[in-house]
Amino acid sequence: MQVTKKTHNKYSYKSGLPNHILRFGKFGIKVASFNRISEKQLKAIEWSLIRKLKEVSNNKKTFKLWNLALLNLNLTKISLESRMGKGKGAVYSKAVFLKPGMILFEFDNVSYQQLLEVFTFIKKKLPLKVVLITKWD
Repeated sequence: MQVTKKTHNKYSYKSGLPNHILRFGKFGIKVASFNRISEKQLKAIEWSLIRKLKEVSNNKKTFKLWNLALLNLNLTKISLESRMGKGKGAVYSKAVFLKPGMILFEFDNVSYQQLLEVFTFIKKKLPLKVVLITKWD
């Protein structure tokens, strides 16, 4: 069992690797605005993205998908009835703070036309502005 530590320290928002260039796939979804996404939102977006990719590629799982969002924030909450000075509260979820230029997802083994269809679908699901980027060899 992994115990999440409650801290008041500043979080390092950098992952140690450059998060604004494509590293794994030929296509990617890049963030264009500031926002925070919780763990549940990220899982739901990834699930619907995989479902749409399977639908576009005729139920063949030949595509590759990388999720590059590292959950680096612990969200804590204390009950509403508690008085002040009783501590920080328990960790109820994790989240990731997104900055413009960060890459959320990378794709490979998908055609550009299929990816455009997936991108228009997923753009409506995300609570932030995103841009489709490519790496041509």
